[in-house]
Amino acid sequence: MIASIIYIISLLYNISDNFDASSQSFVFSAVEINTQILNHFMEYRKLGNTDLEVSVICLGTMTFGEQNTEAEAHEQMNYALEQGVNFIDTAELYAVPSREYNNGLTEKYIGTWLKDRTDRDKIIVATKVTGPAQSKGALGYIRESLNFSRAQIRVAIEGSLKRLQTDYVDLYQLHWPERKTNFFGRLGYTHREDDPWQDNFLDILETMQILVDEGKIRYFGISNETPWGLAHFLHLAEKHDLPRCVSVQNPYSLLNRTYEVGLAEISIREKCGLLAYSPLAFGLLSGKYHQNADTQEHRLNKYKEMSRYNGDLSHQATAKYLAIAKEQGLSLTQMALAFINSRPFLTSNIVGATTMEQLKENIASIDVKLSSEVLKKIEQVHQIIPNPAP
Repeated sequence: MIASIIYIISLLYNISDNFDASSQSFVFSAVEINTQILNHFMEYRKLGNTDLEVSVICLGTMTFGEQNTEAEAHEQMNYALEQGVNFIDTAELYAVPSREYNNGLTEKYIGTWLKDRTDRDKIIVATKVTGPAQSKGALGYIRESLNFSRAQIRVAIEGSLKRLQTDYVDLYQLHWPERKTNFFGRLGYTHREDDPWQDNFLDILETMQILVDEGKIRYFGISNETPWGLAHFLHLAEKHDLPRCVSVQNPYSLLNRTYEVGLAEISIREKCGLLAYSPLAFGLLSGKYHQNADTQEHRLNKYKEMSRYNGDLSHQATAKYLAIAKEQGLSLTQMALAFINSRPFLTSNIVGATTMEQLKENIASIDVKLSSEVLKKIEQVHQIIPNPAP
């Protein structure tokens, strides 16, 4: 019976020539197993408390329009879908670094790919509405008023739908909070009495309800949020029977595990999982900067303003993680991504790439399962150098 099942699977994957009936097993080298079978075994998890299943690997797109051309963007999306990835994340802010000349290009590139597809209902598209600029006068080319008022959310979603050339987005996220709180590298919370923000969470949820009713969005999520923000949104949604937050897109990597402190428990108990961004810390956790494999075109070298992951402690921790990966015969990229994939509070791991080789390695991390020994060694480094890049 078992042999029959295995043989049927072999027919489905067109690999029956490798089946040895006498031993009731497949005959492959390790490389053949990886490329012929395992890359097809994408995993899926529920998006929040919905019935929507998203791939554990999500395709991040912020390089589209800055480091990747339209043709390269289309090639990446085609490959990702072939590998079982059904989840694509973008934002009205993108490409990154955000500039007036590249603003909106990422959504436009996705739109030119999406418009002629007949499987739109099988592709989960997430985008974001931009929050207030972090410095006066910045990001004015996106919209004149960057806030989460009903009027501005309306302008933002209409713009995104037009660029994406679709009637709806599956997940609509607030890119970062309006209030002054700890995000984008700020580890601790410092209260600001001069913060002009007034609690508008209920109005935001009512706006999301209107967009759901109009068929423009399916679900609502948040990004760069704190435990208080998530808990407040969940409380108001339950109290007023409004759209429930289904995801939190926050940074998470071997260099930034702050999500575990206050948000991980909420994610699990409230079924509002993490969409992990910057899982490779802008490429630092690929190991290339420690192995003299980087060039001036690589992100941390090209964009000096992106210093969040470029501190001395981040480099020290990365060196220790690289040593573990080498000792175990793993690439640092796949070890770093596999660690994230294994977290019980994770919904999806957002990977980005500038080359197809990078994308293939990133997606293939779904096949890597870390041993208890590797996880123990990772934890030891984390205890010595915790969260060097919050």
